[in-house]
Amino acid sequence: MIVVNYPEPVFRFKEENGKELIFDFIRKQWLLLNEEEWVRQNFVQFLVQEMKYPVELIALEKEIQLGELRKRFDILVYDRTHKPWMLIECKAGESKLDEKVLYQVLRYHISMPASFLIITNGHFTLAWEKTGGELKEIQQMPLWK
Repeated sequence: MIVVNYPEPVFRFKEENGKELIFDFIRKQWLLLNEEEWVRQNFVQFLVQEMKYPVELIALEKEIQLGELRKRFDILVYDRTHKPWMLIECKAGESKLDEKVLYQVLRYHISMPASFLIITNGHFTLAWEKTGGELKEIQQMPLWK
């Protein structure tokens, strides 16, 4: 398991029609604040502020094609040549990080092959590096090269 030291939150919030919204600084839009969005926004802040991953190489909730299905990944970090480098699946805080979640990110990996696969619920974070067709669990987030 990876220890994630989240930075001090610097989020913008507003209420609209009785619903709480959070401003996504990457997509430049207001989003409904739910538990999964809270995890996603905090994890992105961790990637940018603590790990120093370039903001311009992070994509959030883009649609991908899986056979006949259309799905949306949570976070994708590209490398400098704009190839998928790290695929991250976020879950709400009370969600278990079980095989079902791992299989979900592995399915997304079929369309968006990346070197690193991460699953997180904000409290716990698990990560794997894919090398030579094998997944190897890693104990720390990869440093940006």
